[in-house]
Amino acid sequence: MVSEPAAEHDDIGRAMRAVPRRDFLPRSQRPFAGQDRPLPIGRGQTSSQPSTVAAMLRLLRVPLGARVLDVGAGSGWSTALLAFLTGPQGGVLGVERDERLAAWGAANVERTGMSWAQVVQAEPGVLGMPREHGWDRILVSASAPALPRALVSQVGYGGRMVIPVQTSLLLIERLPDGRTRATDHGGYRFVPLIED
Repeated sequence: MVSEPAAEHDDIGRAMRAVPRRDFLPRSQRPFAGQDRPLPIGRGQTSSQPSTVAAMLRLLRVPLGARVLDVGAGSGWSTALLAFLTGPQGGVLGVERDERLAAWGAANVERTGMSWAQVVQAEPGVLGMPREHGWDRILVSASAPALPRALVSQVGYGGRMVIPVQTSLLLIERLPDGRTRATDHGGYRFVPLIED
């Protein structure tokens, strides 16, 4: 019998094979797609290194059919990975502040054929995307100086959010009684999260 962590790793491995990073990089960076390091995607942003993305996805534990918010979607790679994990029963919304990156990310995700995922430009002055009853999962791919209350409030009951705060990767869980629990899962470096 396969243990849960092994099954989880298999899901993420399958997602990374099905949604190759190369397809979400500028042409000049595609030769380096297989390297485990951040790569520039323009506009001062990066495509996070694959091992970091995998670690975040493992913590997030995305179930089939989940409603997922991807904050700082950039090229759309993480949005597409999340969509692979939710399957067509789910839905993934990637939000990106930079207009040009949002348009490019949207086109990249559209090319995957996973119609239950999309990337949109973030609304000015809004962090994340508030939704009635919150999101099942939230992935944040930029580092906040402190845990943003605006995003914590968007985690639905039983939901999980993975977010870098300063240099720590935090898992935020919304418990059945409505309280939240935060646990620290090690040090990482990310581009800064712009909150205004």
